Amino acid sequence: MNITKDPFLEWFRNVSPYFHDHRGKTIVIMIPGDCLSQGMFSGIVSDLAILHALGVRLVLVHGARLQIDEELHQKGFVSKFHKGVRITEREHISSIMKAVGSVRWQIEALFSSGLPNSPMYGAKIKIRSGNFITAMPKGIIDGIDHQMTGKVRSVDGGAINDILKENGIVLLSPLGYSITGEVFNLSFADIGICVASTIKADKAIIFNDDGAIYDRDNKLYRELTLAQCKEFLDGSDLHAPSNSYFSLRACYSVCQRGVPRAHIISSRDDGSLLKELYTRDGDGTMVYSDSYEVVRQAQLEDVSGIINLISPLEQKGVLVKRSREKLENEIDYFAILEKDSLVIGCAALYPIEKSNAGELACVAIRKEYQKAGLAPILLAYVEKLAASRNITEIYTLTTRTAHWFLGQGFVEVEVDALPASRKALYNYQRNSKVFCKKL
Repeated sequence: MNITKDPFLEWFRNVSPYFHDHRGKTIVIMIPGDCLSQGMFSGIVSDLAILHALGVRLVLVHGARLQIDEELHQKGFVSKFHKGVRITEREHISSIMKAVGSVRWQIEALFSSGLPNSPMYGAKIKIRSGNFITAMPKGIIDGIDHQMTGKVRSVDGGAINDILKENGIVLLSPLGYSITGEVFNLSFADIGICVASTIKADKAIIFNDDGAIYDRDNKLYRELTLAQCKEFLDGSDLHAPSNSYFSLRACYSVCQRGVPRAHIISSRDDGSLLKELYTRDGDGTMVYSDSYEVVRQAQLEDVSGIINLISPLEQKGVLVKRSREKLENEIDYFAILEKDSLVIGCAALYPIEKSNAGELACVAIRKEYQKAGLAPILLAYVEKLAASRNITEIYTLTTRTAHWFLGQGFVEVEVDALPASRKALYNYQRNSKVFCKKL
């Protein structure tokens, strides 16, 4: 008896394992504002509604750069940029809020539609927004005051997870609110990265115009390990011109911060989201963490983890005590070693004024990992960081771990060898030994 195969049944049965795989998973999806002006955006919303119906927990983070440009132009304002970041002048913030609000309302309207014979029919999706992002000023960079351009200070992950548990979709706009009640203009990618790491998302997906990553020989990359992604970004000038490097940097950052998978997909190709998640070959480029242990730049939300790590050593006098406020102010100097979202190691690299030297400080590894050979990994990261900042020698002061530093290539020197600005701060009561390593 000949049985004719039904293509639909065959396809549906082949795709069913992906239904099981993604059901109940949390995915943060980053959508640039440019997508809304493209004809495919209503299709993207329909595909998101399908994911929601299949049990995927969704957090959407939208951008609004194009819409902000248009709104400011209408008001006769001209934005200045520094290294690709908009300088948000105080008098521009109301126009930016208006542009961002119009984008959010447009997205909410699309999710509220439900015409018969459309993918949205009967969806009844609950979209929830709110003040989930606490912001702080980006500050003065290279002598330039970024004014009302901000960065993420913290994420209310508990409130976001509560909405997801109630089967709602969280929609986040590129704005944040300070503890003083001010509104800051934020990067939607930074928000997506911070939210994904805070709520321990299973995946992050970012749309762009170009889709998957190609090199200059037109070779397609469907998958990149974290190490391969870093190598690709470092050599981006050798590869094909693309707008995808912004997305690739976001993928690298989010995986660095503990999210297992990050994907780049095209906003111009119909159904790219579904094809990426529900087909074997996918439709974009996936970046994945190739190690459970990740060394990365510390962020403000890591302060509590650092405090838990170093407090026992401070109580024993091994480390100089630091307040939470001091750690928050100095967080940009810290690197952390993270395993399964737990801070298991940290180190700080402080530039020494009026010199090409830096000071390695606050080196700590969680007790149960001290024999796992992780401290040299953390040190190697700090040394690379130092080299990128034109630091040619690293000093460190210690009272307990002299032998370890000797084993890492440091040489003991006299206190007088310290750069003058650091020598003036030397605490003779602690009588710390001084070590130096040339890079």
